[in-house]
Formats: sequence, structure tokens, C-alpha cells
Amino acid sequence: MARRDPVGIRLITRRGNDWTQRYPLVAEALNHLKVRSCLIDGEVVCCDARDVAAFQLLRHRRNEPKAYLYAFDLLELDGTDLRREPIEVRKATLASILRKSRPGVRLNEHLEHPEGDVVFRHAARHSGARLAASGRKGGVFIG
Repeated sequence: MARRDPVGIRLITRRGNDWTQRYPLVAEALNHLKVRSCLIDGEVVCCDARDVAAFQLLRHRRNEPKAYLYAFDLLELDGTDLRREPIEVRKATLASILRKSRPGVRLNEHLEHPEGDVVFRHAARHSGARLAASGRKGGVFIG
């Protein structure tokens, strides 16, 4: 999760660790968004020399120049809780605030497919399930 509020910028892992200092490019990009506050659900990804996601780099490196936050959901914006809004609204709002963002944050594009469960399983199998996020049309955030 990436949090920006009046206190500052925080990149929090699933286990509650603050990794903000590890990824200054991401923190700088979040700091320059044209918002007062936001909570973005996403995944920091390090890329190898071929620009391919290399998850093992996350644990062992700091100040990684090729680390990006792949943002896939917006849960709060300027004090408004968006979790009950449909996923399409949250994604569209996220896309609009990231449109002119700096290089540390990338929008994880929404993919629609009639057999979405097949696409999701394939993506999860080939990406280690880290960048494969699933949401039903009109769905609200549960978590």
C-alpha cells in the first residue's frame, strides 16, 4: 500500500513494514501527485537489466533505480473513502491522478476479457501472482 497524507509518504508491505526509504523514486512520485491525500493499493516491482519484473530484487536491494509502484486500486482520495465505489470508478479516478505522474508510479491497466478467470489464473501463474489482481465489474473493495 502507498499512503500519502499530511504526515508524509509511506510504502507499507503486507506484513506492515515501512519500506519508504528503500524506494525513493516511488516516494518522490507519490509526493508530486496533485492530491492532498491518497491510499493506493499496488505492488512495488523491481526490474532486471531486461526490464522484466524480478521479485527477488525487492528483498536484497535498496534505492533500486528500476523500482516502480504498479498501482491497481485507489481506496482513499483527499479524505474520501472510495472502497464502496465500483472498481471502474476507482480505476478511472486513479488513472486521472496518475496521468501526469513522475516515473516512480505506473498504472496497472485494467483488462476486460469474457473469460477473466482464465486470464487471471494464467497471469498469476506467470507473474508469481504478484501483479495479477482481479476485480469484478461494479465490485467494491473488500479487504
